[in-house]
Amino acid sequence: MQVYLNGKFIPDSEATIPVTDRGFIFGDGVYEVIRVIDGRLFREKEHLDRLKEGLAGLQINVKPDQLQSLSKNMHDLLDRNSLLKGEATLYLQITRGAASPRTHTFPEPEVEPTIFLSTTPFIPHRDLHESGTDAITLPDLRWARCHLKTVNLLPNILARQQAVDAGVDSAVMIRDGMITESPNANIFGVRQGILYTYPDSPYILSGITRQLVFELAEELSIPVKTIPILEKDLFDLDELFFSGTTTDIQPVVEIDGKQLGGGKPGDIVRRIQKAFRQELYGVSDA
Repeated sequence: MQVYLNGKFIPDSEATIPVTDRGFIFGDGVYEVIRVIDGRLFREKEHLDRLKEGLAGLQINVKPDQLQSLSKNMHDLLDRNSLLKGEATLYLQITRGAASPRTHTFPEPEVEPTIFLSTTPFIPHRDLHESGTDAITLPDLRWARCHLKTVNLLPNILARQQAVDAGVDSAVMIRDGMITESPNANIFGVRQGILYTYPDSPYILSGITRQLVFELAEELSIPVKTIPILEKDLFDLDELFFSGTTTDIQPVVEIDGKQLGGGKPGDIVRRIQKAFRQELYGVSDA
């Protein structure tokens, strides 16, 4: 497989960065993961817009021509890796760049950012979409700027690993008695036909798929309230589901060993799944 690194397409085995790169030393960078269907970058503009917001939030300055060339480079990389048919994901990461000496302040003068792209084939988790998944509740111990999609993912990794060690697929994270996210997806709850989700805030990442769920709910006349779901009300919900770029729309039917919503996906999530597949693939039964 080839990757793109700082202006060049090269084999992934030859891709290297300096050990002084601030992404490696500090996690000083942002990233995006974009779904690809038959060479089409799903919601490409929305992902690139969020990338720019993250760069601005971290004050990483990328030249306008480099930003403008990202789309072409992404499509070229898919072509080079023969991923114009079927499904794939594209990973995009930009760090502040390599700088020495190592300091906790931004390099002065500025250094060139490191721009990296990679692609990989992807198989959707269709079994979990159909049957639903299980999770445990965990405290949300992440930093208070989760709205920036940075490469600082250690709390997410530890939470997901804790779930795996507990024998379940994922986790429902809780901060101050309120449900925020999973380690790698947004969360929606359903009660009496109304969708509930945590409001836009520094405590969550406003996912691209989450935004699409809002659009689909409006089309389906499903009311949405951006009101946090309280931990104490979790098992009063009729349905719960995750949403994300590689998660799609994934029902959650068991939490902490207890069934939720009768232990099977409900009507609301099935309607949203169907509309989501139509948007993603162009057909409702893909």
